Amino acid sequence: MTIKVERTNSENKDFRKLVLELENHLIRADEIAHSQCKQYNKLESIQHVIVTYNDKIAIGCGALRKYDQDTVEIKRMFVSENVREKGIGTKILTELEIWAKELGFKKSILETGLMLPEAVRLYKKNGYIQIPNYGQYKGMEKSICFAKDL
Repeated sequence: MTIKVERTNSENKDFRKLVLELENHLIRADEIAHSQCKQYNKLESIQHVIVTYNDKIAIGCGALRKYDQDTVEIKRMFVSENVREKGIGTKILTELEIWAKELGFKKSILETGLMLPEAVRLYKKNGYIQIPNYGQYKGMEKSICFAKDL
């Protein structure tokens, strides 16, 4: 498997296709929790998107959104189910962190769901530390938030 990484934005058609796969995955995992968080995951005007390809087929994505002056939020992380557990999630996360540092951010934060144990494992494996739920995720019992110094 030869993985190609492309930097793009939220207008990218492959990114939008992968986000539809992500949405379906989240609905299957926990429709109620997903419906609570969906409003915070709008795609409009995301300027920093990574799409990964294998033989010109989009297989994974992730995005950055400025949270504050020093902090970037990682959004829309997803790897197609048929290529999971091959290191692609770590590759996307690493590329997003490199890009965030290039943009001058010092810290990354993210939110995922307790119903996504594979995502929780990915973030912990890559040095993310659980933090109290931030912003709109405060009080959401099924959300779990992480941070990492870049």
